[in-house]
Amino acid sequence: MEFNQEYTGEKFRDIAEAFGVDTKGMSECEYRRAAIDAVRQLSVDVGIPTKLEKLKEEDLPFLCQSAAADACAPGNPRPAALADFEAMFRKLM
Repeated sequence: MEFNQEYTGEKFRDIAEAFGVDTKGMSECEYRRAAIDAVRQLSVDVGIPTKLEKLKEEDLPFLCQSAAADACAPGNPRPAALADFEAMFRKLM
């Protein structure tokens, strides 16, 4: 969500509101951040790990290539290069 936030128009407003956030008077930046924070908190609440302890440096090339080749990649709102995938995986390390 963080990676895509600048490419989502007002969709993140709907997400924030679905989580009960009052978005009246919020800027795009604010309601996008609120949506990201709400989804992140939901992930924590249901036990999704925020870090992947077993992720290793040597795994990154394979994971980045696999992410780029995934059938869902072309439908992403923001185009992603291998370096973008690597940065996202590094946040999980």
